[in-house]
Amino acid sequence: MDVMGDKATLFESGRFVLPSGEEPTRDELSEMGDATEEVRLALAAQSGDAEAASVLGAMLLRRGDLDGAEPQLRAATAAGDRAAANNLGVLLHQRGYPEEAAGWWRIAAVAGSAAAAHALGRYHRERGDEPAAEYWLRQSAEQGHALGAYALADLLEHRGDVGAEHWMRAAAERGHREAAYRLARTLDRKAAPEEGTGADNAVAEVEQWYRQAAARGHRRAALHLGAILEKRGELKEAGRWYLTSAKDGEARAACALGFLLRDAGDTESAAVWWLRAAQDGDGNAANALGALHAERGETQTAERWYRAALDAGDDNGAYNLGLLCAEQGRTAQAEQWYRRAAYAGHREAANALAILLLQGGDTTGAEPWFSKAAEAGSVDAAFNLGILYTGRGTEQEARAALRWYERAASAGHTEAALQVGIARLREGEEQEAERHLRCAAGGGSSEAVVPAATRRATELTRHELGEIVHEKTECEEWYERAATQGHRRAQVRVGMLAAARGDVVEAARWYRAAAEAGSRNGAFNLGLLLAREGSEPEAAVWWTRAADAGHGRAALRLALVYARRGELAEGQRWADRAVALGPPEVAERAGRLRDALREELSA
Repeated sequence: MDVMGDKATLFESGRFVLPSGEEPTRDELSEMGDATEEVRLALAAQSGDAEAASVLGAMLLRRGDLDGAEPQLRAATAAGDRAAANNLGVLLHQRGYPEEAAGWWRIAAVAGSAAAAHALGRYHRERGDEPAAEYWLRQSAEQGHALGAYALADLLEHRGDVGAEHWMRAAAERGHREAAYRLARTLDRKAAPEEGTGADNAVAEVEQWYRQAAARGHRRAALHLGAILEKRGELKEAGRWYLTSAKDGEARAACALGFLLRDAGDTESAAVWWLRAAQDGDGNAANALGALHAERGETQTAERWYRAALDAGDDNGAYNLGLLCAEQGRTAQAEQWYRRAAYAGHREAANALAILLLQGGDTTGAEPWFSKAAEAGSVDAAFNLGILYTGRGTEQEARAALRWYERAASAGHTEAALQVGIARLREGEEQEAERHLRCAAGGGSSEAVVPAATRRATELTRHELGEIVHEKTECEEWYERAATQGHRRAQVRVGMLAAARGDVVEAARWYRAAAEAGSRNGAFNLGLLLAREGSEPEAAVWWTRAADAGHGRAALRLALVYARRGELAEGQRWADRAVALGPPEVAERAGRLRDALREELSA
């Protein structure tokens, strides 16, 4: 047989003749198969096969060949094929004849086509006829049509109908990715306020639906799935989902991926993703870029990105501009940006504005901004209000201050807990005081550790009575926490408790640390320890330092040292110093010693 061209179709067999030595590609084989099937269907349709005409019309419709598809679909529809009636409706809708399309959809839907019922329901909803839309969408959904179930759920949700979740779940279970995402969002909102085992189960279900939608290419579902995994500490998988979402164009995922990379120490890669997100209009990413450039000292670039964040509608941009101006001493501009953010409801900007006004002496102007920020949940503003009211000195203002301190303390503010603890101590509420002092000490307040430890300092009292404590106690552990933070009084206390256990080396270490930091009590106690160990000359050095700092007992000790050495004039001088410094019992003893030395010198 003579063959013209590269390929020849044998219509009788549906086979292709290929040139000698040429192997077909997979795409070519697919094209051959489609062409063969189309020829077969065309021949069958010409012979009056309605089903073949319906299938051929659908094939041509999918291809976009409306002119070729319409006669085939009309022929099949005339023969009673409901699928053809539905597809004819689709074709007419694409041609711009929605009313005629609805007529064919109705015919197909009445005949039991779920797809036609779905299309007809959407047609009625677009025209505002919700009762008709619900009727046909319900027909479609009840036949198991995923698109019908989703459209019905969307309609019911719009009306606030409780049945929406049921149909959204039905669509999600049939593989509808948008339904899976929206179901996850609904369940996520419900799970947020819950606690306990039920909440854990709810979160697991939320994750399941996000995962299903994300696996089907839903970029926002991938973003939310990444957030759940990040919160749980599964950072590698979270990063993978963020990356998937970001590559699909989700700016928030690109921003979140940037933060993950930054936390992992890869700031350069983080900046790349933040830049991508910021260019897509993500204000949070623009702020992150601004902060990155500010840390590098590139203030002009930082300011540009903060302004970009503000242009994207992120009020943090104005707040960050205020911080940047404040650091540069541009107070007027800082106030301007703080005000802009504060008026937009930014609570930390309101607090910063109040501080700025307070520093400028405008107490009246600062108070309402502190109040606004505190009421909006700013812990620092609540603490600052406490300071503001405390400074006014009246009993009523003191009570108001305590209320704000308590609010800040309940939110974990360390210094506020310290203030509440001190106030409760003054009022004699020792258990409540200890609770707050412990909270403050646990939060790192060295000032809180000392009164907290003092509440448990029975070991120190026993030591002063001559008892020896052999084990490290809770009291000492509290003092050590403050001592390691450089609190001088705590260092002295730790030294005393170590001495009570007989640990002279440990006691000397803490006394020396306190003394070198300027503690006169530390210097005095170190001198006592050294004197007991037979190092009186070195002890005298530390007593001198303590006495010069105003320690009366150290002055008395020096007077005794010089008296024993026979250096009466020096002894008298230190005795005079001890009389002047006190306390009364020390002054009395020093006075007697001074008089005795004076008599000795005049004899």
